[in-house]
Amino acid sequence: MHIFLETLKTQRWDDHRYYHHSLINQSLHLFSATSFICVYVLLFWQPAIAALIAWMVSMTSRQMGHFFFEPKGYDHVNQVTHEYKEAVKVGYNLRRKVVLHTICGLTPLALYFDPTLFGIMRPWDGVSGFFHNLGLIWLFLGIGGLVFRCVQLWVIDDLLTGLAWVVKIATDPFNDIKLYYKAPYMLLRAGVANELALRHR
Repeated sequence: MHIFLETLKTQRWDDHRYYHHSLINQSLHLFSATSFICVYVLLFWQPAIAALIAWMVSMTSRQMGHFFFEPKGYDHVNQVTHEYKEAVKVGYNLRRKVVLHTICGLTPLALYFDPTLFGIMRPWDGVSGFFHNLGLIWLFLGIGGLVFRCVQLWVIDDLLTGLAWVVKIATDPFNDIKLYYKAPYMLLRAGVANELALRHR
């Protein structure tokens, strides 16, 4: 258990120090974390709606920070290149995120043209039925993404690393609120223009 907790602590620290320099990104993570906690509660009653909120609100705001506001140049704080950080990323680096979000973005088209999604679902009827089925697909896509990367990490490194990463992802909303609850205030003080300039450093 001690080794597991140390692995989890290291993954959390690396994620924070490598990928959350921008106060805009931190503020978006705070918003994402808050909405994810709402998603966790909603999962017990409306899992399809919870998944829709998770992908369209929580994940979108979260990844906007990484793709558009986080600096991609040399990291002088940690003295590493962006390419190095992408190579050693335990979870989904930007390239893997593009693949995952592309799959997510294509599923509505697949469901529209094949209402049973290759025979695995009851055909949707009307707009509400379509979004209900889409929510279920996105729910299993999220779970599948976690399982897939966990197995990858098991093969590449070990099972402990994979399981620690899954726990990290599941608890990130709580940890992000703890880390970034001051980010919006700090962003207002620093100025949005200054933070946008950070993107090009």
